[in-house]
Amino acid sequence: MNILIIDDIPVNRRLLRATLEAEGHSVSEAADGLEGLQALQGESVDAVISDVLMPTMDGFRFCHEIRKNSELRELPLILYTSTYNSPTDRQLAESVGADAYILKPAPAATLLEAIQSAQRRDRTSTPAAAPAMEPAEVLERYNAVLVRKLESRNTDLQEALGSLHEAHDQILELNRNLETRVAQRTAALDAANRELEAFSFSVSHDLRAPLRHISGFADLLLATETSMTDDGRELSRRIVDATRRMHELIEALLEFARVGRAPLQLVDIALEQVVSEALEAVAPETRGRNIEWVRSPLPIVRGDATLLRQVLVNLLSNAIKYSRTRNPAVIEIGQRAGRADEVVTFVKDNGVGFDPKCAGELFGVFKRLHGADAFEGTGIGLANAHRIITRHGGSIWADAAVDGGATFYFSLLRG
Repeated sequence: MNILIIDDIPVNRRLLRATLEAEGHSVSEAADGLEGLQALQGESVDAVISDVLMPTMDGFRFCHEIRKNSELRELPLILYTSTYNSPTDRQLAESVGADAYILKPAPAATLLEAIQSAQRRDRTSTPAAAPAMEPAEVLERYNAVLVRKLESRNTDLQEALGSLHEAHDQILELNRNLETRVAQRTAALDAANRELEAFSFSVSHDLRAPLRHISGFADLLLATETSMTDDGRELSRRIVDATRRMHELIEALLEFARVGRAPLQLVDIALEQVVSEALEAVAPETRGRNIEWVRSPLPIVRGDATLLRQVLVNLLSNAIKYSRTRNPAVIEIGQRAGRADEVVTFVKDNGVGFDPKCAGELFGVFKRLHGADAFEGTGIGLANAHRIITRHGGSIWADAAVDGGATFYFSLLRG
């Protein structure tokens, strides 16, 4: 059969078309009743399945027009709707001459059975003329149905509007509670920061003074005690070295705390210039070393120049330190591809490297992958770098191989 589908919603037409074509039938489409009448003038159609609620010409009016047409009045016509389902709706469908009135969704078998039933209908017993109802009466009934539908829809909309008002009030209350909780959390964070500042002052004042005394007395003992045994002198030197190490750790912790509290001054900066300044800062560490520097041009980024300089100083110091067994040491500074809005910079060396399985441990406070007796350091530098880059909204990570060098990457927003 060649079946005409009339529905103003394209998705509905596509779904019904696929269902009927799967049963082996040909299908044509129209978007409303008026377009359906035009289609019937130009092609041979065996049956029509029409929606009811459509613009320009709805299904009731379409059906009425078909039954008035002497050439089309025998055409099987099924009204297929999900909107109209009251007894009055069905009576109106029967009044305008619909062969069947089926609710969406329905299986193809139901629709095809209704069409076949309409084709078998003995129309000789029922005059094929237009329905006895006058057009004005049909229109009056249809208007009554439409008014009922509009009233029902209006009631639904009023209920939905009431629910929206209720939801809006709930959202306002949640926002007020959220603002209160944010204020409480902010106050707690401010208190924690003040406690941290107090702790930093305590570390700075109360711990460093005793260390200076211990170191000073040990130095005085070494300088004045001529009768001290070699073992005694060695123990005294160990005391001096331990106090110096402790002093370095305290200074590193204070620096770590300062980095977390320092306000960000975000501006567009030339990363190339920051690298040059960092290289000047680490120049004393390169004396007597054979180092090949490889530099690529770097772009403008968005960041705090002072803090980013500290990141690069830490990464360059690590590269210099852990490549000291290489002659020559090769240290490369460049960039690689990243997202369109970011710059990924790297510092690469050919040093001793590390086990890549341990890469995630590098950025913790006091985390070290090499012994302090082999390579000096406090274990704070990479933790500082991680904190700074994270505060910039970027990421920092590392890649390496044991005795195969290491590469540190960090991402920043483009300027």
